[in-house]
Amino acid sequence: MGKAKVYLVGAGPGDPGLFTLKGKKLLERADVVVYDRLVGDEILAMANPEAEMIYVGKVSGRHALPQEEINALLVAKAAEGKSVVRLKGGDPFLYGRGGEEAQYILEHGYQYEMVPGITSAIAVPAYAGIPVTHRDATSSFAIITGHEKPGKSESSVNWKEISTGIGTLVFLMGVENLGFICERLIENGRDPGTPVALIREGTRPQQAVISGTLADIVEKVVQANFKPPAVIVVGEVVELRQELQWVEKLPLWGKRIVVTRARAQASALAEGISELGGQAIEFPSILIKPEEDLRPLYRAFQSLDKYEWIIFTSVNAVDIFFNELISQNMDIRELKGIKICAIGPATEKRLVGRGLRVDSIPDEYRAEGIIEELKPRIIPGQWVLLPRARGAREILPDSLHKLGAHVNEVYLYEAITASKVSRESLEKILNGNVDYLTFTSSSTVTNFVKIVGEENVAKIAGQIKVACIGPITADTAKKMGFTVHITAEEYTISGLLQALVEDSKGVI
Repeated sequence: MGKAKVYLVGAGPGDPGLFTLKGKKLLERADVVVYDRLVGDEILAMANPEAEMIYVGKVSGRHALPQEEINALLVAKAAEGKSVVRLKGGDPFLYGRGGEEAQYILEHGYQYEMVPGITSAIAVPAYAGIPVTHRDATSSFAIITGHEKPGKSESSVNWKEISTGIGTLVFLMGVENLGFICERLIENGRDPGTPVALIREGTRPQQAVISGTLADIVEKVVQANFKPPAVIVVGEVVELRQELQWVEKLPLWGKRIVVTRARAQASALAEGISELGGQAIEFPSILIKPEEDLRPLYRAFQSLDKYEWIIFTSVNAVDIFFNELISQNMDIRELKGIKICAIGPATEKRLVGRGLRVDSIPDEYRAEGIIEELKPRIIPGQWVLLPRARGAREILPDSLHKLGAHVNEVYLYEAITASKVSRESLEKILNGNVDYLTFTSSSTVTNFVKIVGEENVAKIAGQIKVACIGPITADTAKKMGFTVHITAEEYTISGLLQALVEDSKGVI
């Protein structure tokens, strides 16, 4: 990516899955990110960790930075020879003042590039089950600013033309002027019975929809205390929502679920929650800290030919083991003839990705399952290499010793307490503003308690359902004072997601 260039990037309507691939690529490589209020944390987390992050958000009547200063800021950062991503909600050229910023950049001798975003004017109604066009309803639609203030001497909106000449009307930034909008449409010939929908937090798990007609929608919005920002849709297509609404039917729709896994491992669970309609609140309680002294592992590398088995009990162990193997100018050919055991399908998948075939996976994905699986296969006197986490339970090496095996237990990493946490997420948890708290290992439990404080466990336990990936984790949670509501029958991320879905069916 070239320096001294400003990229005007649309972040889309809110769902991070609707952010463009090109936008993500530019964000990952940017030197400076200048972002607006409606850009979500999940998208901001994609930014280059070394990038300078500058907030310039605007709320009605209150701007973090006036537009003129934003323009000057973009040019000033480009003048420093930096690549600048100007990140805007929706699309920069649709009521995003992107055109003004582009002109200013060019006038001052710098290059800009436009990266469109999916506009909320189409995506938000779609997530509410409202197509802006439909062959049985209308073949025309218009996007209109709802921000125009009543009492202007000259309106920029041709109310007479749009009121009866266009099928679907989509108003952006119009909640505060809803009464004025409805009045103007009715005055200019639109049927007072025309369906209207307001969609707040569209495409997000917090999405809320309120429907009515031009005649009664204002009263309904007031009664429901329905706050902006929201997209307003006017037209017969609104009635299709009764048939086409889909996101609210997802099994975890609207559920707020805390993910306590290490950030590097959280993606599978967070993505699964999002795909099922829930909101994943990432609150990593652990960090994976590789061992500083890996000489015991290097010594094991030098005598690999004596081992009959290598047992991998985590994805982390796989990654560190093979990264270090390569760092020692060795590769998987050194493992020829050694049998490989993986604790579960996720670990197996990572091993297969490394070019290895797994010989054994237990039916029960924990240490006890490995022992049952290997009991008839371990011959006394055989050597077993066990690369794993410091602090892991001793049942596995102890049981292998009892089977007559020689076990070389090598520590590769330690799960330590995360030092940086989101204060906003912590407040949500302490105030009970989430539905589920998930734990995927005993270390996520113990380190979570260190972060929130033992004195807060009872408060959290009384307000939030706790879901654990398996019985060992559940036992740890109980010992720490939690009430465990859900324990996955299959000790995997998929199993945990399924358990959440089953439980949510009974949650109102």
